[in-house]
Amino acid sequence: MNKDQIFEQRRKDLQELEDNAAQKQHLKGKLTARERINVLFDEGTFFEFDAFVSPSQTPASSRKNNFGDGVVVGSGKVQGRSVFAYAQDFTVLGGSLGFAHGTKIAKVQEMALKLGAPIVGLMDSGGARIQEGVKSLSAYATIFRNNVQSSGIIPQISAILGPAAGGAVYSPALTDFIFMTNQTSYMFVTGPDVVKEVLNEEVDMEGLGGGNIHASKSGVAHFVSDDEEHTIMLIRKLLSYIPSNNYEALPLSNQTSFYKSRQEYLNKIIPDDSNRPYDMKEIINIVVDKDTFFEVHERWAQNIVVGFARLNGKSIGIVANQPKVMAGTLDINASIKGARFVRFCDAFNIPLLILEDVPGFLPGIEQEHNGIIRNGAKLLYAFCEATVPKITVITRKAYGGAYIVMSSKNTGGDFNFAWPTAEIAVMGPAGAIKIVNKHELSKAENKAELEKELTEKYKNDVANPYKAEEFGLIDEVIVPSRTREILITAFEILSNKQYHKPARKHGSIPL
Repeated sequence: MNKDQIFEQRRKDLQELEDNAAQKQHLKGKLTARERINVLFDEGTFFEFDAFVSPSQTPASSRKNNFGDGVVVGSGKVQGRSVFAYAQDFTVLGGSLGFAHGTKIAKVQEMALKLGAPIVGLMDSGGARIQEGVKSLSAYATIFRNNVQSSGIIPQISAILGPAAGGAVYSPALTDFIFMTNQTSYMFVTGPDVVKEVLNEEVDMEGLGGGNIHASKSGVAHFVSDDEEHTIMLIRKLLSYIPSNNYEALPLSNQTSFYKSRQEYLNKIIPDDSNRPYDMKEIINIVVDKDTFFEVHERWAQNIVVGFARLNGKSIGIVANQPKVMAGTLDINASIKGARFVRFCDAFNIPLLILEDVPGFLPGIEQEHNGIIRNGAKLLYAFCEATVPKITVITRKAYGGAYIVMSSKNTGGDFNFAWPTAEIAVMGPAGAIKIVNKHELSKAENKAELEKELTEKYKNDVANPYKAEEFGLIDEVIVPSRTREILITAFEILSNKQYHKPARKHGSIPL
């Protein structure tokens, strides 16, 4: 065959593979690897390479049926910016990771790091290729090492669009964000059959490691969608908020409209009764640019809210207590969720807005025995370590150690504001007076009336935000309806913030 004939034959072989893949995947309600790539990238921009790499232990006679060794790799544009990606093809050897397959993924990882571009993994794999033994495991090890070396330098995103079992789960676990789809994607270290054999527990794949489980119970998945197209479109949306690498400037948007008519509503959004809940997400959506809040980990640890938004067209990260859930207390999962998000934003120079209404850490035997001290310290460490601009707005409660943890002035907060409804103290007024006024209350004839009087006095004399302002621990008590304009000005002031850390290899976060 001459060169032209070889070229044409290879084109036909690839099309035959794609037609075969489409027939198999569509029956399962799934897309093919190349269809997924086409949804992710701007039309006509994807450049595939290593398309004809063959499995290292496949006979020559069957190689044309296995071209690419079960993975499509390459680069293209997402909203005009360079992105690298790999998409595993379950229809070729079950998408299993052999040496050639793993080498292709490692190659695209290394190119993304060298060129300072995000990398997206679209995963649909049967795991390590048993026939290749330790060669398959060594390929996984290279991928994991590349994940770690790229961490904090380029964004790494994983989409689980089929099975991911055993060692295959650890590459996504090392990346920054994990997306899953309902009913068609699964992640677990050991599958249902092993669970039944070892523990005699009956569970199906969805119940053990489906998208809903990992989005709401384990916290492994940051996003879960009902179909693959929506999942991949969410990846495109996420990429619009974050830079391509840790040196690149944040992406800007010319769309800066906001809910101007709703700003005055902020002056009355906090209930008169400090024990009544309200929705912190409502405040977020009023303050930031219209329809730009993009929540992360929406269904896990809902007592804290994290996500990206735009403020005057500029990307910011938001960490906020949620009074609607568990009164906004910090527990183990909320601390881990917050810490991870803060560290991502700090790594990629995304300014942080902290909206605070926290009565404290969640008490209880279970929390203490499972390490609330160690895990709460992760959030404290993350905020103290972060050098990006940090602005805190206390909307209501800011009590005790939780006040300190939520980016207080002395942990490195750049600007700390409070609404007039803020209560800043060592503990809540009701508990404080029972300690401070214990003797007085024990002798009172009308204890309930005295408690009410002392509680109000404590709020006015100790817990009110103007006291903290007098001490310089709050920069300003602000009118809630002016929050947006004040934040825009404050972030603009901090836009040239410079900080040089003392020389060290790295700190020792309480993992």
